[in-house]
Amino acid sequence: MSYNLLKGKRGIIFGALNAQSIAWKVAERAVEEGAQIVLTNTEVACRMGTIDELAKKTNAVIIPADATSVADLENLFVEAQKALGGKIDFVLHSCAMSVNMRKKRTYDDLDYGFLDKTLDISAISFHKMIQVAKKLDAIAEYGSILALTYVASHRTFFGYNDMADAKALLESIARSFGYIYGREKGVRVNTISQSPTLTTAGGGIKGFDGMLDYADRMSPLGNASADECADYCVVMFSDLTRKVTMQTLFHDGGFSNMGMSLRGMTQYNKSFIPENTDQETGKIIYG
Repeated sequence: MSYNLLKGKRGIIFGALNAQSIAWKVAERAVEEGAQIVLTNTEVACRMGTIDELAKKTNAVIIPADATSVADLENLFVEAQKALGGKIDFVLHSCAMSVNMRKKRTYDDLDYGFLDKTLDISAISFHKMIQVAKKLDAIAEYGSILALTYVASHRTFFGYNDMADAKALLESIARSFGYIYGREKGVRVNTISQSPTLTTAGGGIKGFDGMLDYADRMSPLGNASADECADYCVVMFSDLTRKVTMQTLFHDGGFSNMGMSLRGMTQYNKSFIPENTDQETGKIIYG
């Protein structure tokens, strides 16, 4: 159902790779709500993914850009304004990758060169993106800039590795730029802390299936889907949220405020086997 929340607005969506991507869902919903968009990703991702399919479906222009390259970002914002016919009203940053995780390096055995790349792609690219946009005066007054984050930015999750550091930095950048850009242009900068979601990037996290199940059992409303995240992004892009900025907004079914749920405790009790229990039969051993 469309409410025309983004009618007449122009946006740039970073990071759509395939139909599993949250950025893909956001692009679809933004256009359903009346927006015109530009899609962007790296040259390699554009070749390997199915972004052409999304572009046809949304009548979008594709402008390849490496989000870690200032020159690419400058070209992107200049060309996007030409393609869309004016300043940009909203931007979604959905860029994340950890080489250490891909190489199965544990947190106490990180390769620092890989860490630099993780931080550059997953967080510093957000700073570069906003800085370039601000210097070019490419964002319309009262525009909205969003990035996707995860609760591991301030809680410890097994297997999330150096991505937790990247998400913490990402959220800090949103707060710092949110103050500056809000004061000068009324532009909002926020992050959305989404439930674990099965995407190409998420699937690379060690123990991801368990993380997904645990979060769903712990959350009163269950995990938020990619489609539901897209709905939330649309609201944040719209004029209905003009006074929301510098926030990490939790879209996780209540997970971030839970300690232990009944479903979580029930599952834990099922897996708990006392020391005096036969591991095969489950019967208590006496004597």
